[in-house]
Amino acid sequence: MEYIVSARKYRPDTFDSVVGQKNITTTLKNAIKNQQLAHAYLFCGPRGVGKTTCARIFAKTINCKNITSDFEACNECDSCRAFNENGSYNIHELDAASNNSVEDIRSLIDKVRIPPQMGNYSVYIIDEVHMLSQQAFNAFLKTLEEPPRHAIFILATTEKHKILPTILSRCQTFDFKRIKVEDAVEHLKKVARLEGVVVEEEGLNVIAQKADGAMRDALSIFDQIVAFSGKNVSYQQVIDNLNVLDYDYYFKLMDAFLNEDTKSSLLILDEILDNGFEEGHFVAGLCSHLRDLLMCKDEATLGLLEVGASIREKYLEQARKCQVDFLVKALEIATQCDLQFRSARNKRLHTEFALIKLSRLLTEKKKVETKVEESSSLSTRVEEKTPLSKPGTISHAQGSKGGTAKSGGKTLKSFSIKEFTNAKGTSRVQSQQQNVVREPSDGEEIDPSWNNEFTAEELQKVWNAYARSIESKNPRLFSMLTAHSPRLKGTQVVVFPLQNETQEVELLKEKTPLFNYLRRELKNAGLRLEIEYVRDGTGPQKAFTAADKYKLLAEKNPVLNKLKDALNLDLE
Repeated sequence: MEYIVSARKYRPDTFDSVVGQKNITTTLKNAIKNQQLAHAYLFCGPRGVGKTTCARIFAKTINCKNITSDFEACNECDSCRAFNENGSYNIHELDAASNNSVEDIRSLIDKVRIPPQMGNYSVYIIDEVHMLSQQAFNAFLKTLEEPPRHAIFILATTEKHKILPTILSRCQTFDFKRIKVEDAVEHLKKVARLEGVVVEEEGLNVIAQKADGAMRDALSIFDQIVAFSGKNVSYQQVIDNLNVLDYDYYFKLMDAFLNEDTKSSLLILDEILDNGFEEGHFVAGLCSHLRDLLMCKDEATLGLLEVGASIREKYLEQARKCQVDFLVKALEIATQCDLQFRSARNKRLHTEFALIKLSRLLTEKKKVETKVEESSSLSTRVEEKTPLSKPGTISHAQGSKGGTAKSGGKTLKSFSIKEFTNAKGTSRVQSQQQNVVREPSDGEEIDPSWNNEFTAEELQKVWNAYARSIESKNPRLFSMLTAHSPRLKGTQVVVFPLQNETQEVELLKEKTPLFNYLRRELKNAGLRLEIEYVRDGTGPQKAFTAADKYKLLAEKNPVLNKLKDALNLDLE
């Protein structure tokens, strides 16, 4: 008796028997039902998913003389029998991989003119159509667009992107998808039952995963396993024959990582390598295992786990032991190892180092948590020991984050450079916002009960006195403080305008002694400063930096710019 491989023997012959392409088969049946047949179809998708099979079923059905009530071929009329016996003259198949020249297409065009001898349509199935040459495509265009009424073209390809747009625009396109693992397993069960083969379901899951979405590949692997194992196929026989790493290795590895057992993880790797597996194959499997564990952490993603029922339970059990942060970090390490694997000279050492890092993940996490706790504890102790009785004093922990300190029943806002400037270094007050700043004290005694009201004249007098006191040691700040006059807002708010960023920096350097001086002299412990950043063009621009001075000089004498460029001078 002649042996026929399962991929041919159990090839679907009706739309309902096609695996995993329900949306496409339903569309084709409805087209037959409503008599809305197009003159050209394009079936594209991965290998072994049913493109050519669906094309043949469609061709047989539209020529069937006794279509069933669910719009399937009857398999009993002369047309169906001729098709089943590979003797139909209505269906013409062309392999474009070997018939891709202009002459081949011209021969096809000549055949298209001949009407069918039996049935209503002549169907031309062109497989691997992307292999046609540019000239062949051009010769085919006119016939594809306006074929005879009896001609229907079905083009099949695995590489849709290579098809000319002019061809795509003339066809109805159907995108075939990969066969799901669950669908492949169910079909393999059916084939095994018909062949009288007893096989463990986990073994069928491995076969379906190895096929990578191709039903034809899955059936070919099934035949190979049966030839190796006979009529009784076990899971172990499947993984031995296909050279697939057992799930148990990865479950043991994850237990070693969770127990921080570096020695066991390295010994497991050694055992895997002794069994003939390569390091790259192992690392790719480890990434997949970690990914599957991560999918098990949420019921919404549990459906993305493509394994059998018993293995699924193992995944769920181990996922309960792992935290999401641990799995994400472990997956990051494993992925980095996989990405850098090709460039690694000592591949075994590269893989072992990744396992060592995975075994130390929990240890490193504990170290980080300990440091955070110690830092938090130290910050708390400093905060408790820092006196808050003085109005201008804030704790280190609060001051560093722009917090607040209470004094004399009043809440004082601390100063923060991060608050004063945005992420790009641009002053907030530059965008016409005002920043209320509360400066820290320099340690001199200030009575928190001071709440003396003062006039604008008194403020100006004290302000000028402080400016004169620093004139000799800081003439730049003296010029800035005397360039504008402060004004009083309410009873405790002093408003002072600034012209540029340089002034802002200079004022920040002198903030502590200036505020303490004002508080002492004006007898007001709750004194606050409100800064205004203005560029209204009133009054002369003051020069504080080399750039400012150069700008003013260049405005008076434009020749200075030419001199600077000619001599390639710098402001430094």
